[in-house]
Amino acid sequence: MNTWFAKLAAGLTLLVATSGLALAQANDPAAAKAAAPPAAQSMSNIESDDVLYMKQNQAERTEVQRGNLAPVYRQVKEGGEHYSSLPALEAGVLIQPKAQFPGQARATTAGEAWRLYRNGPLTTYGGWLIIVAVLGIAAFYFAVGTIKLKNGRTGRLIERFTSLERMAHWTVAISFLTLALTGLIMLFGKYVVLPVFGHTVFGWLAYACKNVHNFVGPVFTVSLIVMFAIFVKDNFPGKGDLEWLKKLGGARGHASAGRFNAGEKLWFWGGMVFLGLIVSASGFVLDMLVPGILYTRGNMQVAHIIHLVAAVLVFSASLAHIYIGTLGMEGAYKAMKTGYVDDAWAKEHHDLWYADIESGKIPRVRTPEATEKAGTPIKAV
Repeated sequence: MNTWFAKLAAGLTLLVATSGLALAQANDPAAAKAAAPPAAQSMSNIESDDVLYMKQNQAERTEVQRGNLAPVYRQVKEGGEHYSSLPALEAGVLIQPKAQFPGQARATTAGEAWRLYRNGPLTTYGGWLIIVAVLGIAAFYFAVGTIKLKNGRTGRLIERFTSLERMAHWTVAISFLTLALTGLIMLFGKYVVLPVFGHTVFGWLAYACKNVHNFVGPVFTVSLIVMFAIFVKDNFPGKGDLEWLKKLGGARGHASAGRFNAGEKLWFWGGMVFLGLIVSASGFVLDMLVPGILYTRGNMQVAHIIHLVAAVLVFSASLAHIYIGTLGMEGAYKAMKTGYVDDAWAKEHHDLWYADIESGKIPRVRTPEATEKAGTPIKAV
């Protein structure tokens, strides 16, 4: 019982001393500091000049207007670093300073400005870009349909992609589509999923998408580097590329092409290499996997904007590539699925590459089941 009373007395004594110190500080800050206990004085020694200045202003204001916290809030809104017992970066910054992104009418706090910019112009324009790309592909399909072979198949098959090439391509493709799906849910889910399924379902779905997105991202980057090393030798500008572009890929007559045409090369360098590396680099920053970078709120917000813009652009461009490789062209999907194409397909779409095979410049590899027109079996070489 005596111990309980002793603790109660000590607590009341500390409360009275603290209250007295606060009242003394309001009337005479210098005297309050001198009368403060040693622990409080040692704590004040580590406080920054900004914090001491804020306390002084607050004490002066309370002499005239009791309970007015305007000086404190003014210091907080300026975005200065104040004292915090937490060791985290920017733990002492409660509100970011004012900032303004393109298209905003007035400056506001950096966090609010970023949120409005992300949920406003970026989401709106990005969504419309994807919609326009989908509608354009749909219109082209209904107007032109699948591009068929002009001549019948010969029955002779030659290897277009090796097993290693197809493995690298499908790893990039599957990881890319996974990132695209999870990213679209996180970006547009609040407008599509949330109104239909509610906050609980959307919350769990967004949480799952975020984790899948973070773990699949490095897989995409590594496989992208491998695919670049495999295919780069065949994607340099070459003979027939300029003519292919002038003829719009065959819309204005036959367009000659090597192993990859000019359109595929533009997708390789512009989409997968340039935008792919930007998406990967900014994604690694958002995952906090890049050493030597200060992961401040401002840096993370900039990285998020770069990541979002590049991701929307590369996804919109990828829709055309996916369409041509599936519904858009007869035999294109089978080439990446099995690795082999018919001689007629190679001659019609990549005649320069086919000529190099016929001349022996590139080794001709056929399936064991391939046969000549006369019916003579052809062994794989």
